[in-house]
Amino acid sequence: MRLDPNLSKRLSVIIPVYNSEQTIGILIDQLIAELAGEFTGLELLLINDGSSDNSHNVILEAQKRHHRIVRYITLSRNFGEHNAVMCALNFAKGDNAVILDDDFQNPPSEIKLLLDTLQKGYDVVYSYYSSKKHDPFRNFGSLINDLFATWLLKKPRGLYLSSFKAMNRFMINTAAQYTGPFPYLDGIILRSTTKIGRCLCQHNKRALGKSNYTLTRLLRLWLNMFTGFSIVPLRITSFIGAFMSLFSFLLAVYFIVVHFTGPLLIKQAVPPGWASTIVCLTFFSGLQLSVLGIIGEYLGRLFLTANKSPQYIIRETYGID
Repeated sequence: MRLDPNLSKRLSVIIPVYNSEQTIGILIDQLIAELAGEFTGLELLLINDGSSDNSHNVILEAQKRHHRIVRYITLSRNFGEHNAVMCALNFAKGDNAVILDDDFQNPPSEIKLLLDTLQKGYDVVYSYYSSKKHDPFRNFGSLINDLFATWLLKKPRGLYLSSFKAMNRFMINTAAQYTGPFPYLDGIILRSTTKIGRCLCQHNKRALGKSNYTLTRLLRLWLNMFTGFSIVPLRITSFIGAFMSLFSFLLAVYFIVVHFTGPLLIKQAVPPGWASTIVCLTFFSGLQLSVLGIIGEYLGRLFLTANKSPQYIIRETYGID
């Protein structure tokens, strides 16, 4: 498949790398074989997000072989996939950028499909799949993430927030302006533009290595979505607080009436039982702690942002001007 000549310009392929020594070298070679003849300026921008395996040496070897195309940045520790992508966006030179996982589940040839769809006037194009080949845990996590994004971020229904996506220069520049320590790229996109397309792509089973998708990573993603790009959780706690206040007021009125008229709903005197007291105390104490925890999460992130907690820290660069 040949690209439209209007798209055969400069392209940045962004790959966040984490413990992918078995796949990243093959992926680099296939990307270059697939795309180098299509673009006047192709760059593969790889961000090593604190890998503990041999990914660094594999990428270095590839960078030496393809020094005109491969640009490589290592971070000082593991900051998270979205932080690594934000780092890459700040260095991307392409007219368009494609973000691609390092697991080889998205064939390099599918990049052209995304870019052709991007040409139709979109700022961002997400891939979606007729059949996802992730493991059950990741599919479940994606489903929950989709539900929360629809609810909290007003994501259009039917839009799958895939990590395999393409964006134009406008969106690259817009996203790169975000400097907070807890980025959620899809949240940045959804609040920045409504020109979002989707493209049906192929999705393969993971052939080598194991998935880095963990519960910790999923929870971190949700927290970034909740507290960085929505105040809905705070509004919910306000509604809960107002409801509990109303409930307490009505309960107080009920007991005052009972005091003067005798039992109404319960046809016997209400004994001063320990069980009901403990249940109420436990419930309301837990509720208060939950609300304080949500508020504390917001305040903690504001504190870290105000103290300029880094979005990422670069240790070394290779092929970066």
